[in-house]
Amino acid sequence: MDKTRPIVILKKKGGHAGHHGGAWKVAYADFVTAMMALFIVLWLLNASKQVQEAVGGYFKDPTGTSKKVGSNMAGAGENFVLTRDNMPKLKEQLQMAMKQMTDFEKLKSHIEMTVTTEGLRIELSESASGTFFNSGSPKLNGDGCEMLITLAQELGQLPNKLSIEGHTDSLPYAPSAAYGNWELSSDRANAARRVMQTNGIRPDQVTQVRGFADQRLRKPDAPLDPSNRRISVIVQYIIKNGDDEDNKPAAGERKPESAKAPPAPEQPNKKE
Repeated sequence: MDKTRPIVILKKKGGHAGHHGGAWKVAYADFVTAMMALFIVLWLLNASKQVQEAVGGYFKDPTGTSKKVGSNMAGAGENFVLTRDNMPKLKEQLQMAMKQMTDFEKLKSHIEMTVTTEGLRIELSESASGTFFNSGSPKLNGDGCEMLITLAQELGQLPNKLSIEGHTDSLPYAPSAAYGNWELSSDRANAARRVMQTNGIRPDQVTQVRGFADQRLRKPDAPLDPSNRRISVIVQYIIKNGDDEDNKPAAGERKPESAKAPPAPEQPNKKE
């Protein structure tokens, strides 16, 4: 007897889930991560040099203690704390900003930046005909305003405090004049403060405005030299908790102004 073998037909049910699975989620996550990295790079390229230094310092030293790049302060521009280690970087950045000014080549011989025990001292000295101020006046001219605005826009990004000083030469006013070198030096320092506070620095960033008349001559051997007439902007160091030993002055150095009480007001000398 012939037996016919039954024909068995096997049907496989296809499913999209088995074919695709969750691979698309991994690809999408990689795409989003790549886009985020791109936006961070673009942001860093357009960020200020202080921010770039702080971000780079974090990846080199996440604790922020080896080179003291960055801080735990919040707010724009506060990731760059001025210490003795990074002072030259600030000086270089300010020089780069000043080079963008219209008449920098004419003014550069009247700008001097030095690192002192107080911080970075920026001095803007006058010429015989006046460089930043009208001659014999506390009124700033165009170059003076542009220079102070440039400084304010850069220094306003820092958490560091500022001191502003005014100095004159020893050329006296007429004995009958009710206005003299003490008034002129103080008025010029205050004029600089007003321009800087209007154009970048915070209202509480200036801790002292001082007028010294001719008591701190730049050239003591030439008391009538025009370069004795100058404005000084001092960017003070910040001493953070635990950093006292690192910021302690060497033997024979003065303590930073920010670490000691303000000096007593100067009393004008009587003119003969």
